[in-house]
Amino acid sequence: MTDAVLVVTALDDVTADWVIAALNRRAVPVVRVDPADIGTGLSFRFCIGAEVDRWEGRLSTPSRDLQLSDVAAVYYRRPTPYAQRFRHVPRQQKEFVVSEARHGLSGVLNSLDDVLYVNHPWAVAQAEFKPAQLRRFAALGLRVPPTLVTNEAEAAREFAQGREHVVYKTFRGLPRSDDGISGAIWAQRVSPQSFDDSLSVTAHLFQSEIPKAGDARVTVVGPHLFAQRVATRDGALDWRRGDWSELIHTPITVPSTIEAALRNYLASFGLVFGCFDFALTGDGEHPEDWWVLECNPNGQWGWLPDAPAITEAFADVLCTDMRQVEGAGTP
Repeated sequence: MTDAVLVVTALDDVTADWVIAALNRRAVPVVRVDPADIGTGLSFRFCIGAEVDRWEGRLSTPSRDLQLSDVAAVYYRRPTPYAQRFRHVPRQQKEFVVSEARHGLSGVLNSLDDVLYVNHPWAVAQAEFKPAQLRRFAALGLRVPPTLVTNEAEAAREFAQGREHVVYKTFRGLPRSDDGISGAIWAQRVSPQSFDDSLSVTAHLFQSEIPKAGDARVTVVGPHLFAQRVATRDGALDWRRGDWSELIHTPITVPSTIEAALRNYLASFGLVFGCFDFALTGDGEHPEDWWVLECNPNGQWGWLPDAPAITEAFADVLCTDMRQVEGAGTP
């Protein structure tokens, strides 16, 4: 099984299913692995030493065996957290086995030579910090909303002075509850009168609300770029909070200077793929209309009208012999 694509994700990842189907149509060998299946569902043996200067060995699932030397690309999506796999183990034991699995199994899978990662998990981890994103956006000349990160109520009140509206956003969102249910806190307007000493408990992100005419989602996959203007029927501040099937999508052209900045942004983090969100203050024809909000380095795109084309773009990139491209897909 040479030039195989290793897909690292959970079993119920429909988005990965689409990419795998596209690779199958191209007769590309694919092996899907969820590292949290470690145990009877996943075994491995990896070696390195005096006579071998890179990790060699194999992964085995109930249906497939994969030699590491056959891996040409890794599509890293959304594997099940190890903590979920060991959730019923006593706390001390759980923390130990989770740490050992992450440093051992994931440590090898994240250290393969001459392999394209889309995206490398270490690059994703670095690029997920919103303060780092905003700093990089600003350095590349993109318009960034005035932003405050603080745990001081007085600083928040001072920031709100003279601004028509201030928006609160989370850095990461809500973790799963004890019963496994996911939640979300959407971007929302906040009143300075609500700021009190409870802000001191943790960090908060406040932004000056951009008087937007709409939103845009730009998805970049290697050399491919897809852009859609996104609108809600009720003009919601955060389009993610409603029914995504009710969103209104319109193709939009990204100004060349914005596109160049996005490609430089991805390259600076060692990313091959990213989903960018913008607030638009005009029709989007001019660079000054585009205010960048964030980039999700492992974002969802299956809900977009471009999803079939994005699927093929992923297949294109994963089939490319990027091993001859220095630094491709590495953090």
